[in-house]
Amino acid sequence: MMYPLVRELAGDGVPVTVTCRVLKIARQPYYRWLAAPVTDTELEAAHLANAVFDAHRDDPEFGYRFLADEVRATGFEVCDRTVWRVCRDNGWWSSFGKPRRRKGRSPGTPAHDDLVRRNFTADGPNRLWLADITEHPTGDGKLYLCAIKDAWSNRIVGWSIDSRMKARLVVAAIEMAVARRGEVAGCILHSDRGSQFRARKVQRALTRHRMVGSMGQVGSAGDNAAMESFFALLQRNVLDRRRWHNRDQLRIAIVTWIERTYHRRRRQTALGRLTPVEYEMINTPPATLAA
Repeated sequence: MMYPLVRELAGDGVPVTVTCRVLKIARQPYYRWLAAPVTDTELEAAHLANAVFDAHRDDPEFGYRFLADEVRATGFEVCDRTVWRVCRDNGWWSSFGKPRRRKGRSPGTPAHDDLVRRNFTADGPNRLWLADITEHPTGDGKLYLCAIKDAWSNRIVGWSIDSRMKARLVVAAIEMAVARRGEVAGCILHSDRGSQFRARKVQRALTRHRMVGSMGQVGSAGDNAAMESFFALLQRNVLDRRRWHNRDQLRIAIVTWIERTYHRRRRQTALGRLTPVEYEMINTPPATLAA
């Protein structure tokens, strides 16, 4: 604000007209400010801030809603949001909580090119894996499942279940798949462009096992249709069959259906009316049969 400077220069003998012309400000607003340096609005805001500070000093554990109640009790007509803004501007926070500060996040890793082009077939094991994440509510909250399917036999070679949809969900599924299948160097892992699959932890896991990443386009479910169809099957056969009271019930049901029903009992037309386990047993030499 330039008006105090104009007043100070005028006291030193510099004409107001000259100062206003140099600073490119009008004289009339300056004279209005000189007659009333503090506006009624600013004065009311200062009184309100003093009242909020007094209430905060008396009860440091109060949040802004309780402080607003205390201020209104002293005669101020103010809403909770205004009191919150005063507390925010002055850094007056409850002793039981701290203001949330956004952590500086570096941008995620760039997305991989689409190496699959909707061709969800493979001429051998561990050539193309498809991955995706689904969620379902329970009485304890949502449960998240990351599954990885081998496009050669449609077998779920790796899966991970957690209460939070973090990058570790994908990493755990990858590690399980690698532990089951053994040598996977050169295998393509195809997924959507979700933040979990683009996380650095996932990229380090792919590099560690010498795998290649592939991602479909944004908002195009068809680019990962093979996994979408698996999750639709899981939805009909398990997830939507009943209400799940807790995560443990749903976790057991998902694992049982994948490992017992889907792998060993459900025959698929694309596999010649064989189950994924039967298909792998027939087409894999015993010495290299996957676990």
